[in-house]
Amino acid sequence: MPGRAPFHYDVFLSFRGEDTRLGFTGNLHSFLDQRGIRCFFDDKEIRKGKKITQELINAIEQSKIAIVVFSKNYAFSTFCLKELTKILDCYEEKKNNGRVFLPVFYGVDPSDLRYCRGSFGEAMDKHEKSERFKNDKKLLDKWRTSLHKAAEISGCSFKLGYILFIFCVILFSVSM
Repeated sequence: MPGRAPFHYDVFLSFRGEDTRLGFTGNLHSFLDQRGIRCFFDDKEIRKGKKITQELINAIEQSKIAIVVFSKNYAFSTFCLKELTKILDCYEEKKNNGRVFLPVFYGVDPSDLRYCRGSFGEAMDKHEKSERFKNDKKLLDKWRTSLHKAAEISGCSFKLGYILFIFCVILFSVSM
């Protein structure tokens, strides 16, 4: 189609490794991979560095669909929060370019993201008090806004059988 950006990946998966890598997200990745869906899955251990890598930025920008698996410890990772912010920037900037953002709420309620409650509130409080971020109100507000925006987008709560549902959504989106 003229005017459409070429996508290198069908799907970009964002997740907190310690929560879902060896379970839900790992299984979702395998499910998609076995069906020929080109999926960027960062299977490296959580990086101790502070900056999101250029490889990840490129993968986010070159993905048609971004699936973010929000789990209990997601917001404790500044890396995940940076990734989410970049995903939403791409989604909002290129809405008319065929991109899809699919939030998956794995053991968390969307309202916890929306209002920074529960583990999401605890994580943001921790970041606020840390030496690294306590003087960067703008960045902390950006992360809060990203969590709020993600909670406002229709997604799905994890239940058995949702991998098949997510696959159907992806298949439909990729075929368009």
